[in-house]
Amino acid sequence: MKDQAHHTINKVTAAGLIVTLGIIFGDIGTSPLYVMSAVIGKGAINADIVKGGISAVFWTLTLQTTLKYVILTLRADNKGEGGIFSLYTLVKRMKFKWLLVPAIIGGSALLADGIITPPISVAAAVEGLRFFNPGLNTVPIVIAIICCLFFIQQFGTSSIGKFFGPVMMLWFLMLGVLGIWQITGNVSVLSSLNPYYTYELLRVHPSGIFILGSVFLCTTGAEALYSDLGHCGKQNIRVSWIFVKTMLVLNYFGQGAWLIAHQGQTLESFKGGNPFYLIMPEEFLPYGIIIATSAAIIASQALISGSFSLINEAMRLNLWPKLKVKYPTDLKGQLYIPAINWLLLTGCIGIVLYFRESSNMENAYGLAIILCMIMTTILLNFYMHMKRYNKLFIYFIISVYGTIELSFLTANLSKFTNGGWITLLIASCLIFVMCIWHLSKKIRKRYIDMVKLDDYKNILIDLSHDESLTKYATHLVYMTGANDPTEIESKIIYSIMQKRPKKADIYWFVHVDVLNEPYRMDYKVTHVAEDEIIRIDFRLGFRVAPKINLMFRKVVEDLVKNKEVDITSRYESLNKKNVIGDFKFVVLEKFLSYDNDLPTYEKVVLRVYFFLQQFSLSEARAFGLDSSSVKIEKFPLVISAPKELNLKRID
Repeated sequence: MKDQAHHTINKVTAAGLIVTLGIIFGDIGTSPLYVMSAVIGKGAINADIVKGGISAVFWTLTLQTTLKYVILTLRADNKGEGGIFSLYTLVKRMKFKWLLVPAIIGGSALLADGIITPPISVAAAVEGLRFFNPGLNTVPIVIAIICCLFFIQQFGTSSIGKFFGPVMMLWFLMLGVLGIWQITGNVSVLSSLNPYYTYELLRVHPSGIFILGSVFLCTTGAEALYSDLGHCGKQNIRVSWIFVKTMLVLNYFGQGAWLIAHQGQTLESFKGGNPFYLIMPEEFLPYGIIIATSAAIIASQALISGSFSLINEAMRLNLWPKLKVKYPTDLKGQLYIPAINWLLLTGCIGIVLYFRESSNMENAYGLAIILCMIMTTILLNFYMHMKRYNKLFIYFIISVYGTIELSFLTANLSKFTNGGWITLLIASCLIFVMCIWHLSKKIRKRYIDMVKLDDYKNILIDLSHDESLTKYATHLVYMTGANDPTEIESKIIYSIMQKRPKKADIYWFVHVDVLNEPYRMDYKVTHVAEDEIIRIDFRLGFRVAPKINLMFRKVVEDLVKNKEVDITSRYESLNKKNVIGDFKFVVLEKFLSYDNDLPTYEKVVLRVYFFLQQFSLSEARAFGLDSSSVKIEKFPLVISAPKELNLKRID
């Protein structure tokens, strides 16, 4: 069934291609709004720099976006899903534990640079209004649009999403037509297709390496393109990219033709000062601004949705605190995380207020995303080795893209003092949280005390039949983290037998195993003791929401249908009426005990972890359990007991 769905999503259709335009190419598709103005800067227009700049743009789109991402990286799909965390789940099978490091850095960098994408796209589009009012303060307008954009996230985008594709189709057609209109006035600009102009830009001009940092903005959406693979399928992306790239290149060369025609002048001497709008006929400007603003909003929407998906994957991989996830519509992959939504909104508003102008944002944009691309290249190297690609091919690819991306990193480092430090600071905070969450899990797991379930099976059976005890629940359900079905945490045994003995007719132990596949949903039932102790193992993909309450109910229904278990109440008065027995979930929550003698490093990690846990969902809510049937038991986490006390008795 799942393979059939993937085949359908990969089938190239006209509708699929239009949807792909609306979902996949928003970020990279709106880059003509600001790339060429960033390349030229505030100095006089220089024809050599223009030709070198558009030549570099063309070859960046060809090598970085087309060859690396559209042709090569899209092959590294995990059951149809893409993105750096999906790539990590593929290569971690190689048992190199350190591969988690590039995954964390890449995911954090992508999220960090995502905070600046909505402000720069919307600001560059709205600033077109200055053609009609040069002194217009666009900051309130940009903030208002961004606030509306984040506000509607909670309602989903199913009603307006159907318009994304047609609007982006109109946007790309507009880019191409405007580009052709300018190129016909100066066909010689097409000579910039020759990579020699890129070489000359870097060799001759002292500012060539810094201009490369501006050129890089044309491909910043390539990583998002890979992350959104699961929405449309690789074939739809590859076919539609032919159209998208053609329109982008035409527009860049059209802007280049206009700039060459105005050599020696500065952009500031023209009304609006943005070559994207300057190539438009004046009577078309109002329509161009509306279309550009719409495209910028769609690009921002796609990036926000991508951020939700990225955080959701991080949570499922135990790299992020558990947060509330909502599903506002039935569309595949569409989810809403309130905490992340408002956090992103706060970050976007802060970016707008700090930089105010899109030209200032250009100076900060790209530094974090190039780190993400380098991390993807590292993981891609291991993926190709895992798939047994020709070794000479692997070494060639890694050498080429290592050189290209390190060059872009060098170019973007010049942006650090001009605002690039902001995105790196945000990325560093995200990396810190992910590392703390991962390291604390390793520390806690190292000291979790497991016992053999068989050693306590008979005791649990006797407890179930002990007439001297009041029944705690007909069905008592514990969430267990034991991967081995023959084991159980000692704390669960303690909870059942000593922290008030809990008599039940049937003891259920439920375990959730997160798999490397995105959407797998399997379960396995183990009858530890017939009709008295049952273990259920859920095997869920890393993109599946763990709605254990609903899943457990479905499993029980299947077991009843197969006559593997009787869930009617064991109370005589209710049993005669076939009333279903009550189910009680018990979730054990840990807190750090003072009775620990830990190394300083581990103590700091755990203290930060438990501090962050205050902002995380409880275990019960994270598993989607009904609060009316859940008992939360807290117990101290004693990881490393202190040394024996030298305490003496005196008479």
